[in-house]
Amino acid sequence: MALIVELLYTLVVTLRDVLPIAVIIFGFQFLVIRKPVPNLRRVAIGFIYVLVGLSLFLVGLEKALFPLGRVMAEQLTRPSFIQAGAVMEQQFHWLNYYWVYGFAFAIGFSTTIAEPSLMAVAIKANEVSAGAIGVWGLRIAVALGVAVGITLGAYRIVVGDPIHYYIIAGYVVVIAQTRFAPKMIVPLAYDSGGVTTSTVTVPLVAALGFGLSETVPDRNPLIDGFGLIAFASLFPIIAVMAYAQLAEFMNRRAAN
Repeated sequence: MALIVELLYTLVVTLRDVLPIAVIIFGFQFLVIRKPVPNLRRVAIGFIYVLVGLSLFLVGLEKALFPLGRVMAEQLTRPSFIQAGAVMEQQFHWLNYYWVYGFAFAIGFSTTIAEPSLMAVAIKANEVSAGAIGVWGLRIAVALGVAVGITLGAYRIVVGDPIHYYIIAGYVVVIAQTRFAPKMIVPLAYDSGGVTTSTVTVPLVAALGFGLSETVPDRNPLIDGFGLIAFASLFPIIAVMAYAQLAEFMNRRAAN
């Protein structure tokens, strides 16, 4: 019964949040364009599907994904687990958290591959480029970028380094790549950083960050718990441009 009440409450909140979007779209359609909505019945049914889907997704986040990421982080950083597989004898050493880095890499790659927004962008990029940009090539490049970024972000939380050093260094690399990468891939690379921070990736990544910051000794969840999503947005840009640069190099080598 409590779950049904929570679901109904989430449905009402979602309706409140989505309603302004519907008002803007239908307002422009009727007041500016001044034409009836094509397939109004299908649009209305789709709108209902969106409301129900978002409500179920939000409840699922609170009931499953957030707790799952937090529990995994707590288990991987538990002192008994760390000491059982310790690389060095010190009480605290960043190498002793190698399972955390492995989990961060795996969860970053897998969630990004399953990201619906990335699938849509990859398919559209493949259509617009007449097949020059492969759907799976782009998805794997972005997923690897997210995986590396989240792994580096997890390392930052473990060692407690300031985040701005990593972000500044990352954007220096992005600026340099923008100068030398193929021009057709640069805008797509920048967009790839945004599509990774969507419905599937963000909940687990955020939960991992908070779980690590709460269980690693001497870490502050407010300072160290945030920031993993920034890594997940930055490193796909580097990965996609690197993928294009590597493909261009291989093509030139084959031509020569």
